[in-house]
Amino acid sequence: MLSPEERRDGFELCSRVDAERVFLGLGSFDQAQLVRNLPPEERRLWLRLLPPDDAADLLQRVPVFEREGLLALLDDETCCEVKALLAHAEDEAGGLMNPRFVRVRPEMTVDEAIRYVRKQPRERSGTVYYVYVLDAEQHLLGVLSFRELFSAPEHGTIAGLMRIDVITLNPATDEREVARLFGKHGFLAMPVVDDERRMVGVVTIDDVVEVEREAATEDIQKIGGGEALGAPYLSIGFGSMIKKRAGWLSALFLGEMLTATAMSHFEGEIAKAVVLALFVPLIISSGGNSGSQATTIVIRAMALGEFRLRDWARIAYREVRAGLVLGLVLGTIGVIRIYAWHRFFESYGTHWMSVALTVGLSLVGVVTFGTLAGSMLPFILRRLGFDPASASAPFVATLVDVSGLVIYFTVASVIMSGGLL
Repeated sequence: MLSPEERRDGFELCSRVDAERVFLGLGSFDQAQLVRNLPPEERRLWLRLLPPDDAADLLQRVPVFEREGLLALLDDETCCEVKALLAHAEDEAGGLMNPRFVRVRPEMTVDEAIRYVRKQPRERSGTVYYVYVLDAEQHLLGVLSFRELFSAPEHGTIAGLMRIDVITLNPATDEREVARLFGKHGFLAMPVVDDERRMVGVVTIDDVVEVEREAATEDIQKIGGGEALGAPYLSIGFGSMIKKRAGWLSALFLGEMLTATAMSHFEGEIAKAVVLALFVPLIISSGGNSGSQATTIVIRAMALGEFRLRDWARIAYREVRAGLVLGLVLGTIGVIRIYAWHRFFESYGTHWMSVALTVGLSLVGVVTFGTLAGSMLPFILRRLGFDPASASAPFVATLVDVSGLVIYFTVASVIMSGGLL
């Protein structure tokens, strides 16, 4: 990967057209890195090329102490718009919106509206998908698409054409909810209105695509058993990467220590029947795998809005049934494996049937518990106000490892009592 200085030098070798295409095609993090490495006299040119929402995204990627200097490079109107956007959290509709959009009055005729729209410079109207109908106080009255506007009779009025049942966003609407609404309704843009229904901006589909990409990256990094990096892999500092990964790794390691504690509790049983120890990896890995499957499926379904928190009982019932069936499948395979080794190699002596029954029933219990725990943990975290993606697969596996050992040796002590134990 090129260093920031090498990227700057390569950028400066491009023609004006190519440089503009490259700059506008970069994400906000890369744009910020590039602008910070440009000579001061060139920063103004590239910052002013961006619409207010993109400029705000760029400024959120630079250290706070550098923002005022970059804001001063913008024209007064854009500077005010960007400051207003920076007042909102970047993961809310107010931080995603573009304050520039096409607006008309309801009393205009179609011909007047078309002429008025054509007079609005492109940089003042942002990405154009819809025409928004506002009154003198900027209250949103209705909306119509450009196709509807240009195909309507020229003497018709905007009031007679506009749709008044407009689905809107509040500036505080979370970005995940914004993405869900876009996916549900198939819009290209959605208006953002304040509590008095005054229109303050518009969120477009390209903003939502970027939100979904970043959210998916963050969730995948969390599910992998770490903290979200928050920057491209090769751009984040080595120390920062270690810090974000070491915390979770240490927590998982401490959790796995409970496995040793559980093993020591059943030390007597292991000493009497060493054969039990042979199947410990099989038991705990099966429970961890089933739990990881369940938590990954539930987290993704939750992110897509396929169910709500109050549906936890339905999910639990469904996953318990799935766990029982999956456990029976794995238990059957385990019993067959023990029988085959006894048949051909006489590996387990006269007590092979007890061993097979212990392993088979333990797999049913461990897989069922793992599936239930993996499916319920995201609900618990969401209810407590945490990100469900924190219920990472390694975290669930660690939890199920300990419980799996308890289930396994408890089943063994019941079945083998009076025999091997």
